[in-house]
Amino acid sequence: MTLFILRCRHLLAMAVLCVCASALAVSARGTIRYEVSLAHPEQHLFHVTMQIADVHGEVVVQMAAWNALYQIRDFSAHVQDLEAFAGTQKLFVEKIDKQTWKIKGDGEISVRYATYWDEAGPFASQLNGEHAFINPAMILLYVPERRSEAVSLAVSNVPDGWQVAGAALMLTASVSRAEATWFQANDFDALADAPVEAGKFESFDLPGMNPPISVIVHGEGWKKKEIEEELKRICTYELKLMDGAPFEHYTFIFHIGRGAGGGGMEHANATAISVGAPEGVPGVAAHEFFHLWNVKRIRPATLYPVDYTKEQFTRALWFAEGVTSTYGSYTLVRSGLWSKEQFYLDLSEQISELESRPANRWQSAEQSSLDAWLEKYPLYNRPQDSVSYYTKGQVLGVLLDILIRDKTGNQRSLDDVLRTLNVDFAKQGKAYRDSLDVRLTAEKVAGTSFEDFFHKYVSGTEAFPYEQILASAGLELKATERKRAIFGFAAERDASGALVVRSVDSDNAGGEGTLRPDDIILTLNGGDLPRNLVRWVRGQKPGTIVKLEVRREDKTVTVQWRLGEVSDKFYVVSEDSHAGEKERRIREGLLRGVTQPVTAPK
Repeated sequence: MTLFILRCRHLLAMAVLCVCASALAVSARGTIRYEVSLAHPEQHLFHVTMQIADVHGEVVVQMAAWNALYQIRDFSAHVQDLEAFAGTQKLFVEKIDKQTWKIKGDGEISVRYATYWDEAGPFASQLNGEHAFINPAMILLYVPERRSEAVSLAVSNVPDGWQVAGAALMLTASVSRAEATWFQANDFDALADAPVEAGKFESFDLPGMNPPISVIVHGEGWKKKEIEEELKRICTYELKLMDGAPFEHYTFIFHIGRGAGGGGMEHANATAISVGAPEGVPGVAAHEFFHLWNVKRIRPATLYPVDYTKEQFTRALWFAEGVTSTYGSYTLVRSGLWSKEQFYLDLSEQISELESRPANRWQSAEQSSLDAWLEKYPLYNRPQDSVSYYTKGQVLGVLLDILIRDKTGNQRSLDDVLRTLNVDFAKQGKAYRDSLDVRLTAEKVAGTSFEDFFHKYVSGTEAFPYEQILASAGLELKATERKRAIFGFAAERDASGALVVRSVDSDNAGGEGTLRPDDIILTLNGGDLPRNLVRWVRGQKPGTIVKLEVRREDKTVTVQWRLGEVSDKFYVVSEDSHAGEKERRIREGLLRGVTQPVTAPK
């Protein structure tokens, strides 16, 4: 993966020299070529032209039904005015189903369409007067049986003053010029996994990193020195942990500030991250950078190869996502970005969240993974209906790590499991068999069986033995009562994705300045709605006044709303002052990422 940005005038001569060679390479290797026009960005329409060579009689094209999130989102719903041509001759196009078209023609044909996108965040695409963010799988058609062929992408009609940057596997040519910026990839899947940013962004390389790591930031209120230091610590630690880089060049794409959306999305050699404030950068970056290994290369067989047309069910997300969260928190404490108290607090919050959900009694980590495709339904996300594979997996990761350290006298750890998976599977180009190969690898590392642990706590729903396992790391778990914030109203998304208030708990409901049932919530505190409202409100203080903009019948109303309060049980992880030498060494191993063999007492 290589990042190319035409940064300054002294590169122009070199670029001009490369234009002809680049155009020839694109023509020769790109049997399927795309051009995406950014003309009139205020209309939010990407105008796409797809050139398909060597058509014999007919060709079938499809639009992905899902990408980024484990949700069927039917990106074809965004497509407008699809036409096909052979030269100037218009061809017959038949739509077969919601995402598939059949085109009659011969030779090279051209497919033209527009697709509307104005959704902020790393899980969508956006075109507006400020910037363009492209997740290619969401806007580009593909030929199902020709996904393995070389492809090229030209981004054209770029507004004055904008730059264009892309992250792509096996990128062989990219030359910026007035009319277009060209990228090339070895196949459609590589291009689909390569986000593109265009706009008036700032860019820099992290100092001292080899292979190079580039950073693109679109947004406001951030300081280069702070982000540079945070990212360098994160990347340096994780690269050392996993014995080196699996990339030739890596790119962080950040959207920061109001309207940026929220969350992060991993790609093979890049990540796209959106946060409302710079303080959110380290937590998301540590998680997403570790996906370089876990998910993008250490891959569950149930998710590969990608089938863009339908759900791909897997029981491994507790490990792919949850244990990646384990390593997100490990990275922050081991790199010095967190204190150990912050690490304990985060673990306390994960355990408390897990134990507060009644569904934890009957939904296993594997079933939560399998049911990921239900997350788009508000009913499913209620505490009585589901637990998060992120949360359950993160806690399982810590518990499994402690067990491995305990059984090996602190000579081996979960770090060794990840490194072994990387060697045995990722570097061999093999996918692992969901939880089975995770267990077998843990057993290989520790030299003991974990069948009982996986049976009870990964595929089963027995209560986690927190006290027993945490004690092996010199840690205690105590339950306390705490007050936390709640919204005080119930809302769910309708078929269009709008967040609709269904009921209001507050006594003053019904007035002009308060919420009413059927109000549609548009913004929260002047910005986009958080992706996970439940998680957001848990981080607020009871009684806080929030500003909600809502659509009520035919007008927009601003509501000042006071968050409610509820008491619940909170679990606190702390150090046991009476822990023995072995337990203290295991605890230090967790915090520092080291293994220090414990000598048996004489």
